[in-house]
Amino acid sequence: DLVIVGAGLFGLTVAQQAVEHTGARVHIIDIRDHIGGNAYDRLDGAGVLIHQYGPHIFHTNNKAVWQYVNQFAEFNRYTNSPVANYHGEIYNLPFNMNTFNRMWGVVTPAEAKAKIEQQRAEAGITEPKNLEEQAISLVGTDIYEKLIKGYTGKQWGRPCTELPAFIIKRLPVRFTYDDNYFNALYQGIPNGGYTAMVENMLEGTEVRLNVDYLADREALNALADKVVYTGPVDAYFDYRLGALQYRSVRFETETLDTDNYQGNAVVNYTDAETPYTRIIEHKHFEFGTQPKTVISREYSAEWKPGDEPYYPVNDEKNGALYAEYRKLADAEPGVIFGGRLGEYKYYDMDKVIEAALDVVGRELA
Repeated sequence: DLVIVGAGLFGLTVAQQAVEHTGARVHIIDIRDHIGGNAYDRLDGAGVLIHQYGPHIFHTNNKAVWQYVNQFAEFNRYTNSPVANYHGEIYNLPFNMNTFNRMWGVVTPAEAKAKIEQQRAEAGITEPKNLEEQAISLVGTDIYEKLIKGYTGKQWGRPCTELPAFIIKRLPVRFTYDDNYFNALYQGIPNGGYTAMVENMLEGTEVRLNVDYLADREALNALADKVVYTGPVDAYFDYRLGALQYRSVRFETETLDTDNYQGNAVVNYTDAETPYTRIIEHKHFEFGTQPKTVISREYSAEWKPGDEPYYPVNDEKNGALYAEYRKLADAEPGVIFGGRLGEYKYYDMDKVIEAALDVVGRELA
């Protein structure tokens, strides 16, 4: 009944729901050698669960989505509380009263707000036109210079003055001492990892790995009435309108002969001089007590063919190009496009699942 291209969370959710509610026969393929998409994790030789494609912390305010994923795994109590390292100075993220006290010595929310307002006024910003101006409007010049400018420049490979303001509008800023980055009602990481969770979603579904759909689409399309495609939308149409841009990420991972390297799962390096954006210490996601630890240094990079596309570059030019691809996708008979790459959209995991549940209710019920 269904061929699903991509064994990430969007495709897996559609598959699981189609099997459970309609008894559909579903065939999943993926070009990679594993299931789970970018949420894939694995045990390494030190017994530490590695988030191979970077940290994945499940967080949501949607109770239905939380109940859905809890059918397939128990979640631990991990709360995302990263810290920023600026030339050895340590600051809490998200920006909160701990951050403001460390930066300025202020102790009350009123003092922190007054400091930010003073710096915003001194910068003369009324209508933010780019990311730099938006950031200064939100948190002032000092925090922008130390904790945003260098990190964001590394992450996007261009100056903050060339980035749109909306990228940073969802930045959490709190005038409390709460350092829970997401501030979501439900948050955690599956005990035993995401790979174990998605294996539980696959009951009754055939999966083939190392299969390139685009190289054999006619034969694969002939297998089913409908196709759910979660690969890059521009690749599906052979880049006929041009290639969409992405940012990619690479990791340098090593095992260290210590039980605790940095005391936190994620430390962001916010100066421009440090070449990586952050160091991930994987064992802290599961409160691990192993005698060794595994760290990954994360480097941001411009995407090129052959690299893993991570983050859509949602600027005006790419937005206009995607809108043209979307018209082609909407007109493609028998194919449903979804997920981060299929919709050229940055998706949190809960939103991917929410979108997949919506597609099932709308298209496959």
